[in-house]
Amino acid sequence: MPKITFMGAGSTVFVRHIIGDCMLTDSLKDSHVALYDISAERLKESEFILNAMNEQLNGGKLKITTHLGPRNRKAALRGADFVVNAIQVGGYEPSTVIDFEIPKKYGLRQTIADTLGIGGIFRALRTIPVMQDFARDIEEVAPEAWFLNYTNPMAMLTGAMLRGTGVKTVGLCHSVQVCVKSLLESLDMDASPERLARIRSRIAGINHMAWLLEITENGKDLYPELRKAGERKIKTWLRAKKEDKHRNMIRVAMMKHFGYYVTESSEHNAEYAPFWIKKN
Repeated sequence: MPKITFMGAGSTVFVRHIIGDCMLTDSLKDSHVALYDISAERLKESEFILNAMNEQLNGGKLKITTHLGPRNRKAALRGADFVVNAIQVGGYEPSTVIDFEIPKKYGLRQTIADTLGIGGIFRALRTIPVMQDFARDIEEVAPEAWFLNYTNPMAMLTGAMLRGTGVKTVGLCHSVQVCVKSLLESLDMDASPERLARIRSRIAGINHMAWLLEITENGKDLYPELRKAGERKIKTWLRAKKEDKHRNMIRVAMMKHFGYYVTESSEHNAEYAPFWIKKN
């Protein structure tokens, strides 16, 4: 029976998707899932939701246990094969709000503040010590575990784990899975499950700045068609009212200038290219 420990299991939506996928994977559907969080209320909510899903989708095959607070952390981690990390140190309030408000006071504009820039740096500084605590416990009670990091800033945190600990670490981001679908939908093109099943893609890069290098359908390169559709869309969006602007405008504009579509949202990419961040 594989053991999957979920750090930050109070992230209810995230744990539902990740563990829900495990329930639908033959090799994982009978796993022991250990949920860890520092909030009793949020941990209880996640446990309730996962138990319901386990019964409805999986015939109750998962073993689900809960572990509250640092005193019970080693028990959650002991013997784990995989450790999923989805924590947010300091929460949205007050920490994330402070990441925006203090830079804003000095004229520094950000859109997400969880990847780079002053917001990303301070998010990393308050998160790395907590993850190092996790690492010490993993090295003691689950030395063979793979640490699957979903917490931002991805590059900084994954790098800290790889450089500063002996824990086997991989950084992951869900944007890769939905990249092709978002591109097709942005261009008002067919993004049906049937079509997506025929499409093959190749993506490479770092978190929040990865690129869709290849996209083919039944072996045919789709990029020429996509680039033409993108140029038409940009002209339409530029004529649109402010409230009708599309959330993927920056991504499509970057495809026009660089030739390739990026995996991450326009909000993320604006921080890499702050030309896009305007006063109004």
